[in-house]
Amino acid sequence: MRDYSEVIKTIVALCEGETDTISKMATISCELFHTMEGFDWVGFYRVVEPELLKVGPYQGGHGCLVIPFDNGVCGACAKTQKTQIVPDVHAFPGHIACSSSTQSEIVLPVYQDGKLIAVLDVDSDKPNDFDENDKVALEEILKQNF
Repeated sequence: MRDYSEVIKTIVALCEGETDTISKMATISCELFHTMEGFDWVGFYRVVEPELLKVGPYQGGHGCLVIPFDNGVCGACAKTQKTQIVPDVHAFPGHIACSSSTQSEIVLPVYQDGKLIAVLDVDSDKPNDFDENDKVALEEILKQNF
């Protein structure tokens, strides 16, 4: 089980007083990617049109540029507005393979002023690498910063 206590404090301190959403996304992506073991890709997909996500700030290899709400884990998260924990991405119907090394994934909705503005996507090259602890901690980071 990952310990998020320090990274939560660090992210809150880094983002304190910042009002620019893209700057906060960039900072959160960077801190999670460089701090949390097993996080091979961390980034945001922003809602840019109805039913459409576009890659935003991220850390790791190239991400998919555009994801419709009807495709992949990120699309499922955006469409349902519920966190998606996927232990085996190859078993997820419609999974988009942006990276062949990804084995598991967690994707969380990001809200600002009660409106869905993005999803936070975290990939791992290990199967079954995310659990309820990750969900709760990552949701807390998003809640405190958006």
